[in-house]
Amino acid sequence: MLFNKIVVRFQDGSILKGKMLDFSPDKSFFHLELTSGEVVTVDMEKLKIVEIDMEELKAAFFVKDFKGNKNHNDIYNDVISGSGKKVRVEFLDGEVIIGYALSYTPDRHGFFITPADLQSNNERIFVIKSATKKVTFIS
Repeated sequence: MLFNKIVVRFQDGSILKGKMLDFSPDKSFFHLELTSGEVVTVDMEKLKIVEIDMEELKAAFFVKDFKGNKNHNDIYNDVISGSGKKVRVEFLDGEVIIGYALSYTPDRHGFFITPADLQSNNERIFVIKSATKKVTFIS
């Protein structure tokens, strides 16, 4: 069975990895089944499936694999036709990601981008607007 591998990065800097069970950009939460061996302790209970509050997130990264490549430096020069307008996202923590957004509406709590680096481990990113400092369309 195929599933989306997802790495969620919280605004406090913490990270969880797993497979999403019921993610929707219109919902305020979703459930994440943690990767094998990983558990989270909540109220003295060890959990393998956790509820993720979207507003606590920086972003949800849909990844090719969980290991990634720490030596890869993203170079956002790829042109991805049919993926929308090119956008520069600056997060509150200073990280900058450049990608393509099919739909960005400032009054929604988040939006998807496709990174403009096809060699990146990230396939798509759901950006939480409250975790951004600035979102700029570029040509």
